[in-house]
Amino acid sequence: MESKGRQFKQLVNAPEILVQPGIYDGYSARFAQRAGFKTASISGAGVSESRLGWADRGIMTLEDNLANARRLADCTDLLLRADADTGYGNAINVYFTVRAFEKAGMAALMFEDQVWPKRCGHMAGKSVIPAEEMVQKVKAAVDARRDPDFVIVSRTDAAGPLGVDEAIRRLNLYAEAGADCLYADALLSKEDIAKVAKGVPKPLIVNMGLGMRSRKTTPLMTPKALQALGVAAVSYPRLLSTAALKGMMNAMAVFKEEVLEKDRVVDRPDLLVSFDELNELMGMAELDGLERRFLGG
Repeated sequence: MESKGRQFKQLVNAPEILVQPGIYDGYSARFAQRAGFKTASISGAGVSESRLGWADRGIMTLEDNLANARRLADCTDLLLRADADTGYGNAINVYFTVRAFEKAGMAALMFEDQVWPKRCGHMAGKSVIPAEEMVQKVKAAVDARRDPDFVIVSRTDAAGPLGVDEAIRRLNLYAEAGADCLYADALLSKEDIAKVAKGVPKPLIVNMGLGMRSRKTTPLMTPKALQALGVAAVSYPRLLSTAALKGMMNAMAVFKEEVLEKDRVVDRPDLLVSFDELNELMGMAELDGLERRFLGG
C-alpha cells in the first residue's frame, strides 16, 4: 500500500485543486471524513483554542500539538497535514519535530518562518526570521523524514511585514532546500495570489478566511478561481471551529432565555444533533462490532 505521504503528493499534484477543511478535534475530523474529504489540515489555531483555551500566540507546545495530532490520526482515515508552527526551535529541533509527527501518522507537516512565539498568520505584529535560518530548517526537515514521500510544507509569513516579492524569494529558497509544497500566508489580493503562484516552482497552498473575518485579510475566492490562478491546494482552517463555536453560542442563548429565564421546557432539534446521529458519527457501530466479536454481546 502506498504511504500516506505518497497519497498526499498525488492529490496535491493532481490537476484539480485540493481542498482541505481545517480540523482540530475528534468531532471535526470524523465529520470531515464523513463529508467525503480525503485529506484535511490540522489547524494549529483550532487546536490551541479548543484544547488549551488560548489564542494562537505560541502558547501551545510541541507535546500539546503532537498528542492531539496522534489522536486525530487514530480516529480517522484522513490524510492529515499537521501544523508545527515554527518547528519549536532551531534546525535541530525541526529535525526531531518532523520525526515525531511522521511517527504520529501524519501525511504532511507544515512549519513557518515566523519569529517565536508565533502569531496566527492574520494577526498584526508578525515578524520573520532570516531566510537563511529557515533554509537550514527546511534542510533538516527533509533529512529527518524516514519516508522520502513524507510531505514537507514550508510556509512564509513574509508577505505582510516584508512584501510579496520577498515572500516569493523566500519560497524559492525553501523549494531549493527541498520543500515539497509551499505555503504563502495572508496574501491580501487576487493579484498577489496569482503572482506568488506563478513565481514559485513547487505546488502552492493558500488558506481562505471563511470564518476569519477579523481584519483585512486574504480575499474570499472559490477553489476553482484559485485553481485558475495556479494554486494547487486551499485550506479552510477556521471554517469548522468558528461554526462549532457559533453553534454553541446559539444553543446557549436559547437555553438561558427559554429554560433559565422563562422556565420553559424547549425542544430545539434545529440547534442540536440527535443522540443517534452523534453516536453514529463517533464510531458506535464499530464499537458495537468489537463488542459482539470479543465479548459475545
